[in-house]
Amino acid sequence: MSDARPRRLGALLFPGFELLDTFGPLEMFGNMPGAVEIVTVAQHKGPVRSGQGPSAVAEYDFADCPRLDLLLIPGGMGTRTEVENPALLDWLRRRVPETEVTMTVCSGTALLAGAGLLDGRRATTNKMFFEEVAQSGPRVEWVKEARWVEDGKYATSSGVSAGIDMALAVIAKLAGQQVSDSLAVATEYEWHRDAAWDPFAKVHGLV
Repeated sequence: MSDARPRRLGALLFPGFELLDTFGPLEMFGNMPGAVEIVTVAQHKGPVRSGQGPSAVAEYDFADCPRLDLLLIPGGMGTRTEVENPALLDWLRRRVPETEVTMTVCSGTALLAGAGLLDGRRATTNKMFFEEVAQSGPRVEWVKEARWVEDGKYATSSGVSAGIDMALAVIAKLAGQQVSDSLAVATEYEWHRDAAWDPFAKVHGLV
């Protein structure tokens, strides 16, 4: 990346967040030393329990979170509660417009949709819970068959592992294809490069 300073990526945490939604993409961005600085943020600082049990530590709360260039919003069962959390939705409405790229994984898309930030845009989400998430954004153009969808500054992905594919696609745009290729090789990850590849839409009867 050509910026003098690294881009700052904020990973949003909330009770019941999905581990791989968060740490899959962060594995990729975190292996770009000098190019990306990762911070974690939640409504309250300190340990935040994931849906799978282990906690992650939020370094910042909504009040003291620094400016973010990139934002990652995971999904998880906790989104069912957080989509009704005015503090979180208001924070998104304030902070997302400042970002260069905002990314969601799985049902994390419901949080952006619930904040009204995806109105009129194309987006996708976890196919197992697709219809439930779609209810959070009636003005969103929901894409039923997609591994991930990019629309302007927004990148939204399907379920869980799809976030890694999306992250590599975003990195390719920000830093170049060679960087993403190198990250996939270094992590021994078989990158699905086709955003339209989505066998799970058929599994769950969406197409």
